[in-house]
Amino acid sequence: MKLLIIVTLVLLLSSVLNKSIAAEFTDGPIIFGYGKHTPVQQDIKPEKGAQLKVVFDVAKAGKDGEVNRGFNSVARFLNMHVANGIPAENIHLAIVVHGSASNEMLNNKMYLAKYGKDNPNIELISTLLKNKVEFIQCGQSAAYHKISNQDMIEGVDMALSAMTAHTILAAKGYSQNPF
Repeated sequence: MKLLIIVTLVLLLSSVLNKSIAAEFTDGPIIFGYGKHTPVQQDIKPEKGAQLKVVFDVAKAGKDGEVNRGFNSVARFLNMHVANGIPAENIHLAIVVHGSASNEMLNNKMYLAKYGKDNPNIELISTLLKNKVEFIQCGQSAAYHKISNQDMIEGVDMALSAMTAHTILAAKGYSQNPF
């Protein structure tokens, strides 16, 4: 019985301590409502004036009715780097979309026709596009899902394939985010 009480007290104390030292995650300063991040003590920092060129690969659709986590990761990347002193004009981001995530590139009219509800990704995708994030749809996945260029959100570009898009971006100096 004493052991149970001690274990309970230790777990309770641990919970209280963890809550008091938990980091505060916030959105902004570029994208609000998405891309939450927190300050951290940094031992490795980008060089002053660094140009960050990163491509994200998004192949899986988000959970039903939710924003795709892959798109939110791009908002987080942009927010946290600007918040830590990298000028937005030095950050060049692209998202290559393929697989089941292709349907999230549908404009709201087409998404509504296919799923009977609004596309939960449109607000974030539109905001990212306004902030110069490039969206590239795999043409092979689009063909498989019967998606034409006219069916997509305005500003999304079509490539022959995701492989082609990654090759072109790599030649332009983009590194691929592994997450």
